[in-house]
Amino acid sequence: MHLMIPHASAVGEAANHTLGELNLPHLAQLLPLLAPSGPVLGSDEYSFNTPFELALAQLRGCQAADGCLATAAWSLQERLAASTAWALLTPIHLSVGSDQITALPPQALALTEAESRALFKSLSELWLDTEGWASQWLGPYQWLIAHPSLADLRSASLERVLQRNVDIWMPEARRLRSLQNEVQMLLHGHPLNEAREAAGALPVNSVWISGCGVNRGGPLPTDLQIEEALREPLLAGDWQAWSQAWVELDSGPVAALLAQARRGDAGPRLTLCGERHARTWTLQPRPRLQRFWQSMSTPRADTAKTLGAL
Repeated sequence: MHLMIPHASAVGEAANHTLGELNLPHLAQLLPLLAPSGPVLGSDEYSFNTPFELALAQLRGCQAADGCLATAAWSLQERLAASTAWALLTPIHLSVGSDQITALPPQALALTEAESRALFKSLSELWLDTEGWASQWLGPYQWLIAHPSLADLRSASLERVLQRNVDIWMPEARRLRSLQNEVQMLLHGHPLNEAREAAGALPVNSVWISGCGVNRGGPLPTDLQIEEALREPLLAGDWQAWSQAWVELDSGPVAALLAQARRGDAGPRLTLCGERHARTWTLQPRPRLQRFWQSMSTPRADTAKTLGAL
């Protein structure tokens, strides 16, 4: 089993404090049984693609410049035309403050399926099939569009901008800036938004465009198990919920991987993804006597230090 845990760490004082108090006994016992494998992926928290996306790209055999991974096409890889350039549009609310514009998490909109479909349909004049466009509604917060002009356009992952000033992440490509502006103009004064505001709900005043390009990678390995329980609490800044989610992961999937490693099963792998880096550990061959002494001594890793380095 290859266990991959995105959002395993974060940058900032609150994250460091939470990591220092986390009790993850199974992870602490698992890490000494494994050895780092391959290069550390990522650079810093300002890269356009997240370390999690880079780790997935590596498994798919994809290589691209920062911000140019075709992550939108991954969502329907088996059903989408391989030669088509796709982009993911996420409906969001941009909160305008006195000194910055902040992107709120899509879930803050509490969009119903009917509302999302209605907005998506009303924007369809921007991507007409007679002009070479294609589109798919995947979910309330996932809209796909496709056009040759979307190939190789640099864009920042949605997770980079949430709860942050969007200024440094705004699209550089003129095509994306134009599309985002056109969407915003159609959403301004939209009857559905006016109804939402009258009911006290946030209006959908923009979209975030990400993952542009043609998918040139393969499928993910069949033994990959991605655990995304940490995503929503981290992006919401709910450190208590994030900590609890980590404890549950430690007692569940991590404990299961630890049992495999202790048995000496072939193939146990662990990938932890933070905001800056992603790192993979694999089980290394060990003599039987070494395995015996390790089972007796139960060495423990400093999980706060390991996770904090991500």
